[in-house]
Amino acid sequence: MSARAKTTFEKGLIEAVREAIESAPKRRFVESVDLTVVLRNVDLKRNPNLKLNEVVTLPNPPKNKAPKVAVIGRGDFSLKAREAGADIVLEPEDVERIAKDKRELKKLASRFDFFVSQADLIPRLARFLGPVLGPRNKMPMPLPANQVDRLPEIISKLRRSVRIRMRDQPMFHVKVGSADMTPEEIAENAEAVISAVEKKYGDLNYIESIYVKTTMGPAVSVRFTPGARRGR
Repeated sequence: MSARAKTTFEKGLIEAVREAIESAPKRRFVESVDLTVVLRNVDLKRNPNLKLNEVVTLPNPPKNKAPKVAVIGRGDFSLKAREAGADIVLEPEDVERIAKDKRELKKLASRFDFFVSQADLIPRLARFLGPVLGPRNKMPMPLPANQVDRLPEIISKLRRSVRIRMRDQPMFHVKVGSADMTPEEIAENAEAVISAVEKKYGDLNYIESIYVKTTMGPAVSVRFTPGARRGR
């Protein structure tokens, strides 16, 4: 959080994160810290466009596990991706080979959180990737070959990002930190996610409840009054 005075909501969020970490049973691994947001008066069946599907960049990326980024390209594009440290670099022929085995393609979709592709290759690969990556909302982000110099920045940004995704119910879970971070850092990440909710729906009165928890720990409710979040 910044040096300004914290709002009641921010204080409550920090307290909830601290309680979630302290009340979790001790483990031999560093647990993630997850945020759950439950909405009200959002009818996804009547209006599917109300589903939230956003990529949010976190100010304080979790320390225990960074998102994995796969890049699809050829020539200079694939070379730049390797130099930028992409977790895997695939050429179109690699994708077509993997796609022959649906199980392997599903493994690829599960292993990587984000996909970036040389834009002019997407029409060729869409029929292979669409059936598996589409339902997971992981279709590749297109990047024109003449903008390849942006790859390092994009990969770096995705590694500190999370995807908020609603399915059939007006709620979502998302990782906002790890138990080795400070409650203030995790709360700041949660604030970034909640800001995306506010941007989507116009205000925060649609939020019914907010919870934080570690991977194996109990859920802790966040004291929440929409109008108090920004100090109003």
